[in-house]
Amino acid sequence: MTEAAVRDAGGAPAEDPSVTVYWRRGCPFCASLRRGLRRHGLPVTEVDIWADAAGAAFVRGHAGGNETVPTVDIAGTVLVNPSAHEVAERAAAAGIAATPPTGRWFHRSK
Repeated sequence: MTEAAVRDAGGAPAEDPSVTVYWRRGCPFCASLRRGLRRHGLPVTEVDIWADAAGAAFVRGHAGGNETVPTVDIAGTVLVNPSAHEVAERAAAAGIAATPPTGRWFHRSK
C-alpha cells in the first residue's frame, strides 16, 4: 500500500476532514471497498476517475503514474487499495465520525 500526504496550495493540511474514494466502473476492488465503507457508515465523497479528469490526474499523481483504484484521500492522507477497515480506522483517527446504518446493510431480493 502507498501512502502520501496531500496539502492545499498554501502547504497547510485540509481544514475540514473528509474521505474521498476514487474509483472506476467495473473494478471489483472498488465495489468491495465501497460496500465495506457503507457497512461502517462512513460518509464519503466518491469520484469516478473515468468521468472526472481531475480525479484521474489525482490518482496518477499518488499511484506512480498509474490509475490504480481504489485510491482514498482521508483528511489529506492518501492510501492506494486500502481495506475498508483501514479507511475506517484512519478516518476515526482524523476525527471523521461514522454512523453505522441501523438496519441491514444489504437487501435481499425476493
